[in-house]
Amino acid sequence: MSKDPRPTYQGRRLPRPDEEVVDQGLGFDLGTLMSRRRLLRGFGLGAAAIGLAACSSNNSSSGTATPTASTASGEIPDETAGPYPGDGSNGPDVLEQSGVVRSDIRSSFGTASGTAEGVPMTLELTVLDMANDNKPFTGTAVYVWHCDRAGQYSMYSEAVQNENYLRGVQIADDSGQVKFTSIFPACYSGRWPHIHFEVYPSQADITDATKAIATSQVALPEDACDKVYATTGYEASVTNLGQISLDSDNVFGDDSAALQLGSVTGDVSSGYAVSLTVKVDTTTTPSGEQAPGGGGPGGPGGPPSGADGAPSGAPPA
Repeated sequence: MSKDPRPTYQGRRLPRPDEEVVDQGLGFDLGTLMSRRRLLRGFGLGAAAIGLAACSSNNSSSGTATPTASTASGEIPDETAGPYPGDGSNGPDVLEQSGVVRSDIRSSFGTASGTAEGVPMTLELTVLDMANDNKPFTGTAVYVWHCDRAGQYSMYSEAVQNENYLRGVQIADDSGQVKFTSIFPACYSGRWPHIHFEVYPSQADITDATKAIATSQVALPEDACDKVYATTGYEASVTNLGQISLDSDNVFGDDSAALQLGSVTGDVSSGYAVSLTVKVDTTTTPSGEQAPGGGGPGGPGGPPSGADGAPSGAPPA
């Protein structure tokens, strides 16, 4: 038998002898003991995808959960602040009130005295500065707000118009983190369960909504929602959640909340901890806006209506 005249590499015949080693095809490269750097140089994004697949396989085999969307890279998407922001851009302004800088947002403050009931939840956001090599965005002011377990927004919904609970501001620490103590929000008709937030350069800027450098929303995972909504007080959320999905949601539907889906740990009895990494790029122009028309049912500033607090007459947000 005549000897195969094809050139070899590390003892292996080259299937494409007239081509460079890195151009011998996927099967050859996967079977060749090349360094990771050289494999990436030869394959580009294809090698990166292979590496990710291998990592995923290793995670699955070892019982380690794969990373959630909250660990993904990229700027946090700008979203509508909705018709119930309470930042002065559409009626009431909680950011002008003394006491709004607080970590526990379950109760109203100032002249209001109500407390939102529901399954306990903490929210931790880690704000990173993309224009500064993704370093912690220390000193930024993060304003958070969301509906209660009946789907109502304080300061807007008729039943809680005189309350200001589930709204508050925290200042990012040296790690870029802010943490709030709250309750798990409801799912109202037409929207996936979510939490609103705005990021301001500093505490001094929060009284001017136009100074927000990012406006976005945190999406809550379905499995946690299912468990919470099976408890007392969240009955309407069961039906509402069954009529919506991340893909059909008018905010998260573009990419199924790829960069906005919070990581969740905990349970109904002890409460849930929600976390999300928020990358802010100050070199881009914020595009978050009010809901079309700037308000809810009945005109600007109108409150949600219905037993579950579902907005009507305007796109829910």
